[in-house]
Amino acid sequence: MARIDLDSDLLRCFVAVADARGFTAAGEMIGLTQSGISVRIRNLEDRLGRRLFDRTSRSVNLTEDGELLLSYARRMVELNDEAIGRLTGAQTEGRLRVGLADYVKPSLMPQLLGRFNRLHPGVTMEMRTGLSMDLLPGYEQGELDVVIAGRGMVFKGGGLLYRDALVWVSAPGFQLRLDRPVPLATLPPHCTHRGISLEALDRAGIPWRFVYVSSSTAGLQAAVQGGLGIAMVPKSAVIPELRILGAEQGLPPLPDFEIEIFVREKMPTPSCRAFVDFMTEELA
Repeated sequence: MARIDLDSDLLRCFVAVADARGFTAAGEMIGLTQSGISVRIRNLEDRLGRRLFDRTSRSVNLTEDGELLLSYARRMVELNDEAIGRLTGAQTEGRLRVGLADYVKPSLMPQLLGRFNRLHPGVTMEMRTGLSMDLLPGYEQGELDVVIAGRGMVFKGGGLLYRDALVWVSAPGFQLRLDRPVPLATLPPHCTHRGISLEALDRAGIPWRFVYVSSSTAGLQAAVQGGLGIAMVPKSAVIPELRILGAEQGLPPLPDFEIEIFVREKMPTPSCRAFVDFMTEELA
């Protein structure tokens, strides 16, 4: 049998598709187009002579060969990142205190944080998550070195990472009626996103009523998934169990918003600079 070498770039794409359960979502996770992901998966399947995914118009599922490869692929990608980290990141050491708004690419962020840890094993990270307003006191009091959150909400003067869309979501079977007040799951009064959603509905002349108030994006997802009503969330926070609503359902358009990275000190530590450089490269 001819020797087959597996490219870590192809394996990383394979893992992303398996985790995201779709080519488009996987592309958003690792910064590639849907066609770019498709080309890499086809290349990997051609090299192996095996079909790794069963694709339909509605779903992407692993084949038996794909399930077998997945655990190996994860280990190989992690070993690659660990080796690079030991060789290039060994000089970066220290404590890093990070604040992360919970609406910032929640499906992707765990993988990114794990990869940063493998690339910079000498950095000890302390994470704090929440809404932007929840993170502001710790940032102002010097308890956080760097924060990733929305631009112009409560933080000022950051560096742009990416733009995201705001969208309406509901459970797949939820029947939205506009002849009565729209049942709305929302964040607390101090959250800017709440004001954006209410202003959009008011401008469109659509009455609304609160059915659920959550202090987290995950809480909104759970409430909507349970069929309590609709909510406004960033598009990158839409989980597969929800559907996106829009003009077809009579709902008003929503603006895009920008995610920035905010560094507290003018002369950040090496660990902080490494984190900013890594997130900028991965998300910009």
